[in-house]
Amino acid sequence: MVKQLETPIHSEIVYPDSDGQPTADNTVQFRWIMVIYHNLAWLFAENPEVFVAGDLLWYPVQGDSSRQAPDIMVAFGVPKGDRGSYKQWKENNIAPQVVFEILSPGNTLKEMSKKLVFYDNHGVEEYYLYDPQKNDLTGWLRSGSLLDVIDEMNGWVSPRLGIKFEVLPEILQLYRPDGQSFADYFQIQQQLNEERQAKEEERQAREVAESALQQERQAKEEERQAREVAESALQQERQAKEVAEERTKRLEQLLREAGIDTDC
Repeated sequence: MVKQLETPIHSEIVYPDSDGQPTADNTVQFRWIMVIYHNLAWLFAENPEVFVAGDLLWYPVQGDSSRQAPDIMVAFGVPKGDRGSYKQWKENNIAPQVVFEILSPGNTLKEMSKKLVFYDNHGVEEYYLYDPQKNDLTGWLRSGSLLDVIDEMNGWVSPRLGIKFEVLPEILQLYRPDGQSFADYFQIQQQLNEERQAKEEERQAREVAESALQQERQAKEEERQAREVAESALQQERQAKEVAEERTKRLEQLLREAGIDTDC
């Protein structure tokens, strides 16, 4: 009797939600991760089919525990929502199209080479690697079946994200498709405070203008009422004069009828 081989059951594979590694090794790396993550999440906030995540374990193949946790990844065609990890076979087998890695002094060349091979093998379309300590940016774009290095990153526009990279002498600057630069929380908060202050000053100026207009209307109304009172008094004066003249004429007529000379 031929013994049938048992098919491995994928559910027996453990896919941890954490690799035990910190999100970042230092404040600079963490700040860059947060800036890129939040700005991309904001950029695609209105699109329910764009999933943006930071430091989330990505398992490309069911039955294989091999994984990476990109500092930031963007998956188009994948609904938003919370996940413990990104199991690709549960996401219509859609690989994240764009990934970012922010270097820290603790990252080794071997480690980053493995990540590049991983992203290359599993379908990433765009891969961006930034070293904030050296202000050095490298990018790869998929050409056919391979990720090819992008020759010039200064002025590069991501085909998927539509964002622009500008490598300044001291720092990397990213721009949204509408031309606005990426901003951190404090810059956004400052902008919101400035907008609130401007709106409050506009409201106060509007109230002052409305108050002045109301006073002007009131002054015109008082002037109209005064004019009407003056016209009424003048009319009464005319009427009184006419009555007095009529009485004088009547009296003179009576005197003449009585034979009294009114010319004396």
